[in-house]
Amino acid sequence: MGSFQFKTTIAGLLALASATTAHAADLLPPPPMPAPVEFGGGWYLRGDVGVGSLDFKGTNAVDRSTPSNPYVYKTIEDNLSDQVLVGVGVGYQFNPWLRFDATGEYRTKADWRFAAEELGVFPGNNVTTGKFSSIVGLANGYIDLGNWYGITPFVGAGVGVAHHMFDTITDNGYLGHAGGYGVATGKDKTNFAWALHAGLGYDVTPNLKLELAYRYLNMGDAAAGDMTCWQPCGARTVYNLKEIESHDIKIGMRWMLGGPVAPMPASYGAPIIRKY
Repeated sequence: MGSFQFKTTIAGLLALASATTAHAADLLPPPPMPAPVEFGGGWYLRGDVGVGSLDFKGTNAVDRSTPSNPYVYKTIEDNLSDQVLVGVGVGYQFNPWLRFDATGEYRTKADWRFAAEELGVFPGNNVTTGKFSSIVGLANGYIDLGNWYGITPFVGAGVGVAHHMFDTITDNGYLGHAGGYGVATGKDKTNFAWALHAGLGYDVTPNLKLELAYRYLNMGDAAAGDMTCWQPCGARTVYNLKEIESHDIKIGMRWMLGGPVAPMPASYGAPIIRKY
């Protein structure tokens, strides 16, 4: 075979290989579909309403006059009424079993009534009444315990603050204190608060959850201002309500914000054309 024929044959083979490679490239499958872009990830908003049954360790009456004359008394009645609560919050679902949220709530005025018999030098009875409302803020964590037919039981715990706002309170005297009357100004007090949660969630839609929950909430102490007698009595009394706790029943809704928002490019899946 002559040199010219050999070179011609090699050139033809190279041209054929190049054409075959270009044709194979044109037949390559489209690239893999990119993962959907999530808006908001696991973020959610929540709203809650409920009622709290209040309990506490009792009222402590303290004489703040100078010199102080410690009270000696026997409690006859010491109770609190319920509070209605309304709350909102924002949270994040990290995975199917773990989520966190921050919540804030307003709790309506609770009635406080304290009746005591004084056993000291001037025996008699006093009945003191007032109202206080509360604002509670908590950071909470929850463990979701699986999902059965759209129902998810959960448990959780939270820590935060409780701010109690006492209105004016009044003190009426009876028996040996008959005719006695006192007024204390309003006073605010902020405490450490903590909570335990348990409940059930229900999937109304993929993005809307309904909750029915019980919560134990410890809200610390509340205090009224100095009591001033209607007639001079020489005493400055302060009432402290110790370790207020609430057994709450709540109904809540969670709105999930996550979802794909970035549509696939219109050109995805179209034939790939390469020019060489």
